[in-house]
Amino acid sequence: MSRTLKLAAVAGAALLARRALKGRIARSPLWPLPALETPVSGHSPRRWLPALIVSRTEPAQGVLLLTLASPELPPWTPGAHVDVQLPSGLVRQYSLCGDPADAGRYTIAIRLVEDGRGGSREAHAQLVEGAELPVRPPRNRFPLVPSPSYAFVAGGIGITPVLPMLRAAEAAGAQWTLLYGGRSRSSMPFLAELEAYGPRVTVTPQDEAGLPDLTPLTGAAPGTLVYCCGPEPLMEAVEAAAAPHAPVHLERFTATAPTTGASHPFTVELHRSGRTIEVGRDESTLTAVRRELPDTPYSCAQGFCGTCQHRVLAGEVDHRDTLLTDQEREDSMLLCVSRARTDHLVLDL
Repeated sequence: MSRTLKLAAVAGAALLARRALKGRIARSPLWPLPALETPVSGHSPRRWLPALIVSRTEPAQGVLLLTLASPELPPWTPGAHVDVQLPSGLVRQYSLCGDPADAGRYTIAIRLVEDGRGGSREAHAQLVEGAELPVRPPRNRFPLVPSPSYAFVAGGIGITPVLPMLRAAEAAGAQWTLLYGGRSRSSMPFLAELEAYGPRVTVTPQDEAGLPDLTPLTGAAPGTLVYCCGPEPLMEAVEAAAAPHAPVHLERFTATAPTTGASHPFTVELHRSGRTIEVGRDESTLTAVRRELPDTPYSCAQGFCGTCQHRVLAGEVDHRDTLLTDQEREDSMLLCVSRARTDHLVLDL
């Protein structure tokens, strides 16, 4: 073989090797370690995205409306919510209430809760136009299922996930109605926008008309899907009033009472970290895990936001939340409220 052919063969082999190496690294950023499945644990793909507050308004008494902009903001669908990181580091969840077609822009509304945990007070006091507000990519646990007919019910700030659903139902040519209740008209955002839908929207301020009349739900046509977001008493009333053939979809912004039971100490093996920890009788799984892995994400610590959902590799879980679906419970848990039924769990951490 001539020297030229030898050089060409060596160069060709080197090129193939480089291509193979690039492919291997792409499949596993931790190369030469084995490629790993994308874990549920910690929602690792859900990195913080920088966003800028480009508009701040107050569409109703005690309600802050923020529009965020960034070319990094991914698409979303009606019913989705985002985590936002407040200046203090607190993480809170807010439904997206803008237009999904408005690429690179998110709109959220925040009700001021004076006796709450502090997040809304901080948002109202410190989130100003021009400030940065990191967000995580949207999650949707309240998706709008295609249907020829909907009955929407919203209470107070619960209108936020419902508003884009109305637009989507209208665009799809579906039949729909909205019953919107609140303490007073002055505290109910988006009334001007809702007026454009005419008699399909019934507005019931409590100081004028009392509690909403849910009787129409009982006579809903077959195939009608009921969507409700609002205070817990309203959602309980909607579930009780809805016709048996009208499935009810709920979005909670406060925790329901978690399932309780006897608590016993148990051990947790953190599979990826190679550590085993003890979970005491009077502490949460999340507390124990964060002693070893302090960056483990969480937010509500009450079992309704889903931030601390992690994959379970072995062991039987005592699920004490009302958020996860039966399918999700087969291989994951919420660390903040759920525990082990047995003496040992293995987590993908």
